[in-house]
Amino acid sequence: MTTILSAVAIIALLWTTLSALPSGLEARMPLPYMIALTPLLWVPLMILAAVAAWQHEWTAMSLLIVVALIASSQRINYWGTSIDPAGKRKESHRETARETTSPTLSKSHNSNTSGTSNTPKEGPETISDGHCETTRETLSPQFSVMTMNCRYGRADAAEIIRNIRERNISVLALQEVTDDLITRLTEADINELLPYHQFGDAKETDNGGFNVIYSRYEPSAAVPNVVSIPAADVPAITLKTSGNRTVTLCSAHPKSPMRGCADWSAGILGLRELARAKSVSNRNIVVVMGDLNSSTDHPSFRALLKSGFKDASLIQTAGPNLTFPSWLKWPRIELDHVLFTPGLKPSGVKSFEVEGTDHLALTATLALR
Repeated sequence: MTTILSAVAIIALLWTTLSALPSGLEARMPLPYMIALTPLLWVPLMILAAVAAWQHEWTAMSLLIVVALIASSQRINYWGTSIDPAGKRKESHRETARETTSPTLSKSHNSNTSGTSNTPKEGPETISDGHCETTRETLSPQFSVMTMNCRYGRADAAEIIRNIRERNISVLALQEVTDDLITRLTEADINELLPYHQFGDAKETDNGGFNVIYSRYEPSAAVPNVVSIPAADVPAITLKTSGNRTVTLCSAHPKSPMRGCADWSAGILGLRELARAKSVSNRNIVVVMGDLNSSTDHPSFRALLKSGFKDASLIQTAGPNLTFPSWLKWPRIELDHVLFTPGLKPSGVKSFEVEGTDHLALTATLALR
């Protein structure tokens, strides 16, 4: 019995080391799923430790408990220890050049998959976003965002609208959207709350549907796909602030590993180009929201953070926001994120259920620094 239990502990220990693989090397089945489940290994290990104690196998029990503690510590960084080296550096407001070119945004910001558009309101209309009064052309110094995977467009449109109202959402990012969901959202008056939008172009290769981003504020520019990754288009809008800065917000959804591990990793790593753009600095900011099909346990996701992004849940240091699956209270894993380059401070990061989808929605309040 000692040999069997000790062997299980050693296998589990090796399992935990998968998270330390170089980014991209985990893009082989079943490694992405094994890595995602690493924080939950402590459950069977503690059960086996109890069995070992019952059998008076103290060496095996001790080994199992040690490995269980290692596995359970995977999420300790959510309570104050950042894995992002950039997060420990003081932020500067000096412009810095980056290695790659800036994402090019067009001036058309009301396009969608059908080619129709909203008509922007004329004049600098004053609105209140719950934090301060501003105009539709100028982003508030503090604003709330929400992101959600809509599960093939099955999410409850009325509940999405209710949460936009109750949570005072200024920018909404949706993934796995269908034309039917857009119709239901339009009928529920989403354009009254968030009158500006940019849709990704729908393609047969989309993973579950196309991506969408809605805004309360009028974008200065927008594109249906700001960065090329092997997944659905990444629509983006750029909003101006009162301090001569811009915030570009994107809705992203890299493929899941079951749709191809190579594309899964490449999609996550491809988002690094947004943080590396020449226009991005402490003066100009990029926010990526969406179902990124990964967590801090995955080397590819950590490489994305190291490129210059910060994770709102990590920075808030109030614990992880586990978003999948919605039908289980426990166990859940983290797949959905709000990421941003330096220049913002997050608060109120929270996940919550919405009917009709298998993901929890995620919201955060972002304040300009």
